[in-house]
Parts: sequence; C-alpha cells; structure tokens
Amino acid sequence: MTSFDSRPASAAIAEAAEAADAGAPPDWVFGYGSLIWDPGFDFRESGLARVHGYHRAFCIRSTRYRGTPERPGVVLGLDRGGSCIGMAFRLRPESRRAAVDALYEREMTGGVYVARTLSAMLVDGRRVRALAFVANHDSPSYQRLTDDEIVERLTSCCGQRGPNREYAVRTWRSLAEHGVHCPHLGRVGRRLLAAGCG
Repeated sequence: MTSFDSRPASAAIAEAAEAADAGAPPDWVFGYGSLIWDPGFDFRESGLARVHGYHRAFCIRSTRYRGTPERPGVVLGLDRGGSCIGMAFRLRPESRRAAVDALYEREMTGGVYVARTLSAMLVDGRRVRALAFVANHDSPSYQRLTDDEIVERLTSCCGQRGPNREYAVRTWRSLAEHGVHCPHLGRVGRRLLAAGCG
C-alpha cells in the first residue's frame, strides 16, 4: 500500500484547522466506520485516506441503529489524538447537496457527532478537504469503555440496522480488504469471531 504523509502530526493538524476555516463546502467525505461499506450516497471517486488528530474508537452509545434505550449498543467515532485511515469519497457535483443532507440526517441526529472539515491525505499524495463526523465529548452518548465492555455490547445488542456485532465485523473486514489493519478493531473482531459472532 502506498505510504501516507510522514510529516509531524502537528503540521497536518494545523493544516486541517486552516482548511476547516476556509468556508467553502468540501467535495469529499471521510468515512471511518459504516460509511466505508455503506456510504448511502453517490460518489465519483473513492480511495483510502488518512486524517491526523483523530483516531477511530468505539466511543458512541447507540440507542437506535445498533441498540435500544434499554440495551444500548456502541458504535465508532473519531476521537481526539493520533491518526485514522479510512475511505475518502468524492461527491458528484450534481448530487452533492442531497448527499450532504442525507449524511446529516443519518449522522447528526441526537448531537452525538460534530461535523468537521478535516484535511485528509489520499494514498496518491493528494491532500483534500473532507467532511467528517467527530465524536462530541459534550454528548451524554460519548463514553470510554474497556475492550470487555465493548465486546459485551457488540455481542448482545441489536437496533434498527441490525446486530451490533455485524457493524463491527463488517467494518473490520472492509478495512482488511483494503489492506488496512486497525489493531483495536482487530482485537475486538477476533474476540467476536471466537465467541461465534461471525
């Protein structure tokens, strides 16, 4: 796989902040969880990308899509620190507004995420501005869990979009198919498979 930007993370973070303040709407979307395998919008181009300043974490309580209020599941968010490899999708100009509206309806209900424009480095060396949904630390749904707690929720919870374990395993396998090996997802995924949650 082509290597990503090797500059210090602080330089990339500063550029991301500058891009976020530029004002022009982004043409790209950065996906790090279910958007990787279920974007739900039209796009003209996609590829692996890395963002700095955030990492992928099971840190969002799900009481709708992958759990219920009585039995909350857990889904991924971009949390502060580190970096994250995911998929960048370039939107089609003619359907961009509809795509962004659909993403806001899907991701912004309940205030669990904050929409940010981040600087993302594609594997071919291009740097693009991408819309991403970052974990909202002020939301009651933001939480830090141990691996044991994460696996317990993934194993036992289910919501409108199906079993919580399916969300985790599909994200893990989709990244692996693109040559990306996320240690945290791998640990959780292997435990789910060992428990018979394929």
